Amino acid sequence: MLWIIFMVLLVLWLLGLATAYTIGGLIHLLLVIALVVLAINIVQGRSAL
Repeated sequence: MLWIIFMVLLVLWLLGLATAYTIGGLIHLLLVIALVVLAINIVQGRSAL
């Protein structure tokens, strides 16, 4: 589930970079949050799926 969220946010982030809308800042923030959650799950040894 976390990988799906990560991939969706990554695609939205790339779209935000390509289109340069003001929502890009929010997408960057969401991507950073997803990366932090992913890193925490990896450090704790939980499966990210």
